[in-house]
Amino acid sequence: QVQLVESGGGLVQAGGSLRLSCAASIHIFSSSDMGWFRQAPGKEREFVARINWSGSSTAYADSVKGRFTISRDNAKNTVYLQMNSLTPEDTAVYYCNAVTTAGGGYAGIYSWGKGTLVIVSS
Repeated sequence: QVQLVESGGGLVQAGGSLRLSCAASIHIFSSSDMGWFRQAPGKEREFVARINWSGSSTAYADSVKGRFTISRDNAKNTVYLQMNSLTPEDTAVYYCNAVTTAGGGYAGIYSWGKGTLVIVSS
């Protein structure tokens, strides 16, 4: 059974930083591209960042490029998202998942976890 457990969210002031973590109980974590997505209130879930299985390649949504950094520790089956210079527009529930680009964009492969809520106050 695939399980994705996100943590590290919270309330932060604009300009602040947070580091999110995602532990995956999937045996194929080490060979899967992993990604972060987010869903703001009243909006659809959107892609945030992706990292390939080895950690040598990353991709970011334009809205977070230069502020967010995705990384992974395959020995711990964990992927991270370092978020700096946060703005109120970053307020959302953040989710991780193994990702595929088979549909033309980035999409999650497995069932979504509960996510972790990030609230950025102005």
